[in-house]
Amino acid sequence: MAQHAAQAEGLCLRYPDALGQHPQITQESALQMLLRATQLAQHTPFTWSYIDKPMEGQIFLIFQMPQLPFPIDGLVYQDREQRYTISAGGGREMEVSEVKFGFIPGVDTTAFRVRRRFRLSKGGHPQLVLIHYSRGQPAPIMPSLNQPVRNYPLRPVNEPAVYVMGEKQGQKVFPGAGGPGPGRAPPPGDRASATEMGMGYGMPGMSMPGNPQALLAHQNNNMEALEKRALRDRSASMGQRPAANARAEDDDSADESETISTRTLALTRYRRNHEYMNEVFMYAAFGNKNVVSPPPPYSIFKKEDLEASVAKLTAEIEGLKARAAARKQPSSAVDDLVDVSMEGHSLTDVIA
Repeated sequence: MAQHAAQAEGLCLRYPDALGQHPQITQESALQMLLRATQLAQHTPFTWSYIDKPMEGQIFLIFQMPQLPFPIDGLVYQDREQRYTISAGGGREMEVSEVKFGFIPGVDTTAFRVRRRFRLSKGGHPQLVLIHYSRGQPAPIMPSLNQPVRNYPLRPVNEPAVYVMGEKQGQKVFPGAGGPGPGRAPPPGDRASATEMGMGYGMPGMSMPGNPQALLAHQNNNMEALEKRALRDRSASMGQRPAANARAEDDDSADESETISTRTLALTRYRRNHEYMNEVFMYAAFGNKNVVSPPPPYSIFKKEDLEASVAKLTAEIEGLKARAAARKQPSSAVDDLVDVSMEGHSLTDVIA
């Protein structure tokens, strides 16, 4: 399957179970759902799937890949998405993105659909995104926009589920692999349901309670039940881990990238690269503390030889000075004689 082309058409990592329908959700409910989802994603693999033509009231939980844009959902929106951040208490900040006047091309007669996205930009996992679709004020549909935004039929999805968080992050879960263990999907009965996510209200035949405090109390009770189940599952998995590891060692047909988690592989490469760098820079940074200092550059000369050379050069200089002085003495005597003869006779004496 051309996965990159499918991702461009809206393929995304979704929480595997249905989360029910809610006509409206408050910001407090969205915060509780995201906090719950952060814990559920630790031991629940997300599946590759599409969000296509969602109905009003539907909720989806996806893991937003950082290198991919927000997936296409099959709706056309006539308004620009508005984004703002609210304080969620406890040092948390929740980002809310809202876009209005959406419609399903060729199906809806007015643009009445609203999409809200919630994620914890601080104090949570920012890649977990809660998406809610609801009904808003209708608006006429622009004829130029009434066209499908993706090609149909959608590409089939054959990719295995993936753990997106926790100790198993990056491990793939292949369908039909047997019981619980590495690379095996937990049965639907062991996964958290919509009620345990705090999203049970809004299911058919149930109504959203009007008291927010009752909703929070219900979610807290579900949270406690979920934590007990997680502890029980971890204890059971610890008891089955030796047998599971033995089976994994016998099977050498799987590729290394399929059995080693991304976190473990990255940590191994990190350590190896730092060992290489340590070998390169260890001597440059610290060196050998017991190394013998090199001899000075002038140690090749001897003091006695230098003194003898200096004495020889001094004698030669003195000899050159004496010969120069001897050459100057005869010329000085000739000059003195010429000067005396000139002074002894005047011009009148010579004429007379």
